[in-house]
Amino acid sequence: MIDVFWHDAALEHDTGSGHFELDPSDLLDVQELHPENAERIRNMRSVLQRGPIADRLRWHDGRLATEDELRTVHDDEHIARVRAFATGAGGRLDANTVLHAWEPVLAAAGTTLAATDAVLAGDSQTAYALVRPPGHHAQPHQPDGYCLFNNAALAAERARRAGRRRVAIVDWDVHHGNGNQACFYERGDVLTISLHMRTGLWGPSHPQTGSPEELGVGDGQGRNVNVELPLGSGDRAYAAAMTEIVQPILRQFEPSLIIGSCGQDASAFDPNGRQNVSMDGFRAIGRAIGDSARELCEGQLVLVQEGGYARTYAAFCLHATLEGVLGVDEPLLQETLAYIPDDFGRARDAIESVQSALSRHWRF
Repeated sequence: MIDVFWHDAALEHDTGSGHFELDPSDLLDVQELHPENAERIRNMRSVLQRGPIADRLRWHDGRLATEDELRTVHDDEHIARVRAFATGAGGRLDANTVLHAWEPVLAAAGTTLAATDAVLAGDSQTAYALVRPPGHHAQPHQPDGYCLFNNAALAAERARRAGRRRVAIVDWDVHHGNGNQACFYERGDVLTISLHMRTGLWGPSHPQTGSPEELGVGDGQGRNVNVELPLGSGDRAYAAAMTEIVQPILRQFEPSLIIGSCGQDASAFDPNGRQNVSMDGFRAIGRAIGDSARELCEGQLVLVQEGGYARTYAAFCLHATLEGVLGVDEPLLQETLAYIPDDFGRARDAIESVQSALSRHWRF
């Protein structure tokens, strides 16, 4: 059983339309929705409510976070800036991050914390926060990449303050979880793992490269794991990264809670990333993270929605992910679109490079 946490304010985060992430173009007759739009999450909700795992899901109301809760991860200046921007004229905080309302941002953080609290209290074993805006790029002092506050980091810090000695965040969104990394880079009590497409630096708001050489510093040395995969890596590469890197590290770290930054933008049809992962690939990722939680944390797992911008296919990939988390034996929802050949050779060198970079800290 998975407990799903939802707040209607998720649909009120209006990112508008234009030339994809950019402002409207006078050259176009038909503008495109901003990729981080309400339609994508409406489809996710509907597929879960109508799909074959519907009877294995329990739905719960989310809530708004307080500013004191935000301060457990973010500094006062950052919170004040986002609040002022959201309650003022709104618009673009940076080249691609749009904000016009305060309540949806609080709802994303608060609903994530509600899901986390349910697991920490023993009321739920696996909880999933179906939220937007996403959070894994948000750093303690600044927004980035559609993200205002870091929902997964807030969940991890909540667990630590509740007495969980070690917490692991595993992020399979297609983009580097630089916000997760920045929040815990100097700490040894929170392990951050990111599987992502190789992109390098984005600019001033994203100074982290996502390289395997970014290992953490001080107490955090070796506790930041970047699994950087080449473009088009595919299902078998992601499955191998989970079994050959992520799961061995989790076993050695021995977390008492796992948090999944759960994105579907590594799919073959996502406009923001072409990693060619199909529903079967997401099902394998879900199974690996679910198996790790059952092996190491008595099944306790918190999933937080991140990216996934193919407005229809991402919803099917989410369903497949949760099938894997539940440990179903055979696919319940069949593949709808994927057809791109899966060439594992594209990522073998990358996986071995990650293992080499981490060999001083972990056994493989």
